[in-house]
Amino acid sequence: MKTILLFKVIYLETFKNIQNYVVRHYLKAFTWFTLAMFAMVLYVFLYRLFTDFQFSNL
Repeated sequence: MKTILLFKVIYLETFKNIQNYVVRHYLKAFTWFTLAMFAMVLYVFLYRLFTDFQFSNL
């Protein structure tokens, strides 16, 4: 019975650590991707604004 409980504890600890590792690194990557996309949008908007781009054809 001790062996089964030991395997249960090892199993739960392993997946708890994997989940935290995966979530932590996924969120870091997603944050950098979002920041890069926001910077790109801001650059394009300011470029169009300063080069007198017409935003509407009216």
